[in-house]
Amino acid sequence: MAYFDWTPALSVGVKTFDEQHKKLIDLINTMHEAMKSGHGRDRLDLTLEELKKYTVYHFEAEEQAMTQHGFPNLEAHRKEHEKLVSQVRDMDISREDVTTVDIMEFLKRWLTDHILGTDKKYSSFLNSKGLR
Repeated sequence: MAYFDWTPALSVGVKTFDEQHKKLIDLINTMHEAMKSGHGRDRLDLTLEELKKYTVYHFEAEEQAMTQHGFPNLEAHRKEHEKLVSQVRDMDISREDVTTVDIMEFLKRWLTDHILGTDKKYSSFLNSKGLR
């Protein structure tokens, strides 16, 4: 069993974004596997860098679709994205009191809350514009 499982409840009804969310979940699971095998700190920098890059790519894709289709809550959604990017950038992984567990828990909680609370708000709107 993975640390963070994709479930149908996490689907936003747009295949591209569901696949991108799955990739983000896979990156968190990769970090978890490294931690379980005793290589969490070794892999943390590399995985976090990949996670940051992919997150920016994903956020840009979402924002582009919302802009293209005139999503009315684009600015609020964009602010949520900016907040996460800032929080991840501000993580000081060199501190002794910051563990891979802390980072994984933060990312899992944030991604779950963001998908279920924020991304779900664009589902029906983008679906009505033909995005599935």
